[in-house]
Amino acid sequence: MVKGTAPLDFVNAAAVNLAVCGLCRHPLVVNSLFLTFGSVPRSAPVRLRRLACKIFHLGGVHSGAGVASCVWYIGFAGLYTYHFVPSPASIAVLVLVWFVLALLLAIITVAHPVFRAKYHDYFELTHRFANWAILALFWVLIFLLGAQEPSLSAFLINLPAFWILIILTAATIHPWLLLRRVPVKAEALSPHAVRLHFSHATVHFGQGISVARHPLGDWHSFASFTDQFDAADTKFSCLVSKAGDWTRQAIAQPPTRLWKRGVPTYGFGYVFRMFERIIVVTTGSGIGPCLSFIEDPRRPDMRVVWQTKSPLKTYGQRTLDLVKRMDAEPVIIDTSVTGRVDMLPVVLRLYKEFGADAVCVISNPKMTRSLVYSLETRGIAAYGPIFDS
Repeated sequence: MVKGTAPLDFVNAAAVNLAVCGLCRHPLVVNSLFLTFGSVPRSAPVRLRRLACKIFHLGGVHSGAGVASCVWYIGFAGLYTYHFVPSPASIAVLVLVWFVLALLLAIITVAHPVFRAKYHDYFELTHRFANWAILALFWVLIFLLGAQEPSLSAFLINLPAFWILIILTAATIHPWLLLRRVPVKAEALSPHAVRLHFSHATVHFGQGISVARHPLGDWHSFASFTDQFDAADTKFSCLVSKAGDWTRQAIAQPPTRLWKRGVPTYGFGYVFRMFERIIVVTTGSGIGPCLSFIEDPRRPDMRVVWQTKSPLKTYGQRTLDLVKRMDAEPVIIDTSVTGRVDMLPVVLRLYKEFGADAVCVISNPKMTRSLVYSLETRGIAAYGPIFDS
């Protein structure tokens, strides 16, 4: 700004970061990344496999590029305001410039982990509708800026932000073109958990889906696992446990139909195919994502450590049978009997006895961070999905 950089250069920089921010959450891009990094062979050097496995942290790119786009846009807003020359068109541009900035700041504010965890519904609605508003207003803004140039068409063709905006708009619309209301077969497991069965698509190992009761309401993502072993009339399932308003309602009033959008998306578990032997550590309903391992013919050998309250009573015998398909002798810690125990010594013992290559942790953020950190400081490859996954 001090060196006199042209305001439109800041617009282009903001647009590039917005494109990265949006595209790295698009299902097709996410699937491409996981398929690419997950294809690293088991014969590759350990260092390479350990790095490739961290692709699931792509959420950090999403949030980082989003904040960067706002910083670049602040530069544009400051320069445009500093060099502002009043006219009907420039006044309209100025109003739009600051309105878009307000929306960008709103998105960043509600995305703060504390706010997001406490008011998730407000976070999601603000994120979605502010994003749509920014796209629409950016189109108006670019055309208003171009209208002040000698040739609108030449201005647009030579403006990188114009082409980036086309890509972003198409990427935003695409998942919603696949919006469908699909049938659901709910299997009540207990007052604390329900298993939702679907048949509308074929879901592969490591994939999950997003569902909602209302298409413009709050969307929830769940890892999926095959039904081929114990529910032949449906294709795949999601395990839902009581953890918030939406999940409580799903258990108390099991849905018969839900909305889905986009395509099934690969997630955290897929990258573990590059290891020969792993330890799977989970708590509560985290066993649901782990169950996706049961259908993969290339899955690594594994041992399972599952800490939960009353597993048989809460999740049923069929769930325990599926767990034993991953590990014939899983270590199941029933907290209703033993209370919560420190899982680190158990994992370290199994890791040494089993000769594992890595540890997969699926739990609440606090447990995941603590266990992954404790293992990594001991030189053990440990991975767990957290806020930036």
